[in-house]
Amino acid sequence: MKKSLNITKKALNNVACIVLAAGEGTRMKSEIPKVLHSIYGKTLIEYSLDTLQKLGINKTVTVIGYKSRDVAKFIGKRSEVVIQERRLGTADAVKQGLKKLSGFKGNILVLCADAPLISNETLQALIDISKKGKVDCAILTATIKNPTGYGRILRNDEGQITRIIEEKDASLYEKVIEEINTGVYCFKAQSLFSNIDKIKPNKIKKEYYLTDIIEVLSSQDLRIDSYETLNIEEIIGINSRFELIQAHKIMRQRIMKRIIESGVTIVDPDTVYIDEGVEIGMDTIIEPFVRIEKNVKIGKKCLLGPFLRIRPGTVIKNNVRLGNFVEIVRSTIKSNSKANHLAYIGDSKLGEAVNVGAGAVTANYNGKEKNATIIGDNAFIGSGSILVAPVEIGKGAITGANSLVTKGKVRSGAIVVGVPAREIKKKRESKKTKKAGA
Repeated sequence: MKKSLNITKKALNNVACIVLAAGEGTRMKSEIPKVLHSIYGKTLIEYSLDTLQKLGINKTVTVIGYKSRDVAKFIGKRSEVVIQERRLGTADAVKQGLKKLSGFKGNILVLCADAPLISNETLQALIDISKKGKVDCAILTATIKNPTGYGRILRNDEGQITRIIEEKDASLYEKVIEEINTGVYCFKAQSLFSNIDKIKPNKIKKEYYLTDIIEVLSSQDLRIDSYETLNIEEIIGINSRFELIQAHKIMRQRIMKRIIESGVTIVDPDTVYIDEGVEIGMDTIIEPFVRIEKNVKIGKKCLLGPFLRIRPGTVIKNNVRLGNFVEIVRSTIKSNSKANHLAYIGDSKLGEAVNVGAGAVTANYNGKEKNATIIGDNAFIGSGSILVAPVEIGKGAITGANSLVTKGKVRSGAIVVGVPAREIKKKRESKKTKKAGA
């Protein structure tokens, strides 16, 4: 079945989700839990939880196991958490999750946290099948030419799903089946509660596999249906570093597409890297070799790059120019300001129409703590200036080339020069003053 039936977001209030995130991920060759590996600024578990939030599913239980404290701290209040003390397979993990859903009536989505590319549209379609068709279990499937490594969907002569067979247990005939199981399900809650304990342990590993519940349901003539995704990319599970690289490539294309379609020009997308969730305003132009990290907001009609790095916690307003070899972190830059080349701006607040010269540095870290730099509207920071935070540059003030401005405040309109910088003129004459004195 491929057609989505479109149910309302309100109906999803009667849908809960169990997210499986207990695995160690031994093939990742890492001490970091698999679900805490990142793709463009977001962890695998974060992608899953964000997708569920977009769907409007607020009742979520995440099953954790390996380094549970680390994973639980990251999840925070986004989801209820239950620990699978002994990792006895996916069916056991679901059973642990059901403890938090006692008495729940509705539909239960089961999602693996190591599959971050599944879209909310696909999950919505699977839920549609489950709710509208009143089926006991709806399975997300896909058809691929090389199904190696995936469990196969077995159907009877009438086309009804009867089993899921893992590849290692499949016969030669079953291995040529191209319809595969993605590991995503939507159950009628009562059917899941009533049958989860009927799954028997695997004879070799003594683990309980959720795939076996399909045969349990089928033996009772309970209704099993499927939704087949035609986008093969979204079913990729992350079990190795190589698969993580594949997911990076796919996610990068999605991010680029979203940003370009919002009205942004990216001159050479092959050399630009932007994290998921970055916001960029219309008519902004991004030159080659630009890196924009997570939690960054950029306004309209900006010119960025080439060779620019914008780090987390940065807000850039409209019509800002940031050129080559500039780095910015945890800073706010207001409209019409510019740093054309070779500058570091950290933990700073720049006003409107500020000009930051080549080689200027905000020395924000003293070895123990980060300190703030504040630069007022229309200030001019001369080439090679070093501003030792905490420091405040007043409106319209000027720092001369190679000035070292230490802790304190430069008055509005003042000019400071030297090492350490000293004021040589308290206030710049305005054009109106000059005309009046002429």
